[in-house]
Amino acid sequence: MEKVIENFLKYVKIDTQSSEDSTSTPSTGKQHDLAKVLVKQLEEIGAAEVVYDKEQCYVYASIPAASGCEKAPVIGFIAHMDTSPAVTGTGVKPRIIEDYNGQDIVLNEEKQIIMRIADFPELPSYKGKRLIVTDGTTLLGADDKAGVAEIMAMAEYLLEHPEIPHGKIRIGFTPDEEVGAGADHFDVDLFGADYAYTVDGGRLGELEYENFNAAGAKVVIHGRSVHPGEAKDKMKNALLMAQEFQSMLPVAENPMYTSGYEGFYHLDKLNGVVEEAVAEYIIRDHDREKFEKKKKAFIQAGDFLNLKYGEGTFEIEMKDSYYNMKEVIEKHMHLVNNAKEAMEEIGICPVVVPIRGGTDGARLSYMGLPCPNLCTGGANFHGRFEYACADDMEKITELLVKIAERYAGGSI
Repeated sequence: MEKVIENFLKYVKIDTQSSEDSTSTPSTGKQHDLAKVLVKQLEEIGAAEVVYDKEQCYVYASIPAASGCEKAPVIGFIAHMDTSPAVTGTGVKPRIIEDYNGQDIVLNEEKQIIMRIADFPELPSYKGKRLIVTDGTTLLGADDKAGVAEIMAMAEYLLEHPEIPHGKIRIGFTPDEEVGAGADHFDVDLFGADYAYTVDGGRLGELEYENFNAAGAKVVIHGRSVHPGEAKDKMKNALLMAQEFQSMLPVAENPMYTSGYEGFYHLDKLNGVVEEAVAEYIIRDHDREKFEKKKKAFIQAGDFLNLKYGEGTFEIEMKDSYYNMKEVIEKHMHLVNNAKEAMEEIGICPVVVPIRGGTDGARLSYMGLPCPNLCTGGANFHGRFEYACADDMEKITELLVKIAERYAGGSI
């Protein structure tokens, strides 16, 4: 399973950052750089049915069923190639800390960038393990190149060990997951799996089949600019009205104050001047009924302020992004049970938690491919303090092999 680390260190050096501002697919052409590497590697290790969607930047491949397992369910494993736009992915310099001592980690001595236990109290739990970190000037890319590396290492291992029983395995790598478009052009029919797992989670043992219901909203506030010396009873300050709109949303329903199954309204961007301001929000809740109530309350805040300041002052555009895959997965709980039992079989303690976000699997589940989410061994995603545990990544690769084995006999 050591190949997973070799894969990972190679992949993270390839910049695949996606872009929220692009209208193309993929959102950045550099995602093809990793796709091409993966296609070549899949061909070299002997994978079958390797398909590279050169236009949309999707990669598909197969591991043929072991002898006698041809009638087993076809299981897929999926990960995304892009990294978050939140922090640069250019010039990633991964470093392995051997036998981590459980103390603060100096990522960059010159710039005094330090990953402190005071900020990340889970760090001492990795004492004695190998941690892969950055130099503090970029993200690492464990989200989701750890998942990509684990799937690739699993594929190579199964191809090298034909004696291991498993049905046909399908592999899929997607672009643009970080900007919510990973499943946009995923060809479920071509993929041809009965069930799948995304490998896009966090710490070892995490198993997720619940995620947020999600919507995005843009609020355009139309103000009126007047010279401040003559503004009395004339000016309508769009910036202040944007603040007023925000103040009408429940203070406690903010991502800074929520956890677990608690939903939120998140002001993600705010730009403007007196004449016009644009506020962009994301709205999240695991519970569908609460989610719909949140959206309704958001619209009502705009309606109220339009009554106060004049019709058309506030324009709201809202669009649902994805829904809680629990509604789909509950009909196929063998996916969760087999993953849990595979974990326990190899000494991993399963931790079933809700995703406070979304994955490609959420949308794929509603596209006809039930798809819970597995851990990758990474943490602190989307930032310069991102890291991955090499020992855990090797264990997760073993987990993928074990899940494939469990379905060899049709364990549904």
